[in-house]
Amino acid sequence: MSTPAAEAEDQLWLVRHGETEWSLSGRHTSTTDLPLTEAGEAGARALEPVLADLDFAQVLTSPRRRARRTAELAGFAHAGVDDDLAEWSYGDYEGLTTPQIRESDPGWTIWTHPSPGGETAADVASRLDRVVARARAAEGRTLVFAHGHSLRALAARWLGLDVAEGRHFALDTSTISVLGVDRGTPVVRRWNVVPTG
Repeated sequence: MSTPAAEAEDQLWLVRHGETEWSLSGRHTSTTDLPLTEAGEAGARALEPVLADLDFAQVLTSPRRRARRTAELAGFAHAGVDDDLAEWSYGDYEGLTTPQIRESDPGWTIWTHPSPGGETAADVASRLDRVVARARAAEGRTLVFAHGHSLRALAARWLGLDVAEGRHFALDTSTISVLGVDRGTPVVRRWNVVPTG
């Protein structure tokens, strides 16, 4: 059994990438490789002072440009690219907003309905379970830079919940969240924290 000191280090730090034009307008963005907006770059830079004094055993990023640029501006240009951190693939719904999707698929959410041509919840769970395993195997904190839905799903998997339970974890751009372990139980330590200067 882990000691309290060891459990304090058993932490997974999550950073959602900075704002893009599509995140601002609510368009579903997975494989489309958009840059950060000017505000997104500023938000990413604001992460650096919060993260600078922390030691991380490993730092990983989604392969998408918006996540890699956020990592770079936050002071982690060396972050290792991990394809498992890519955003949930929306398939035919890429680039559409939820209201647009619901015109042809009433009641649709990524958490409850399939996306034609995209990933299933089981697909997403499988790859994010690998991220959880890597984080738990690390000797110290793990920092990841990724996306809204993939990070919400990752939090659910850290807690041992079905991917669909990620719907309860709203997540803004350029935010920091921390998952950990308390007396053997996976927990949320902080969620959706906006860095303040």
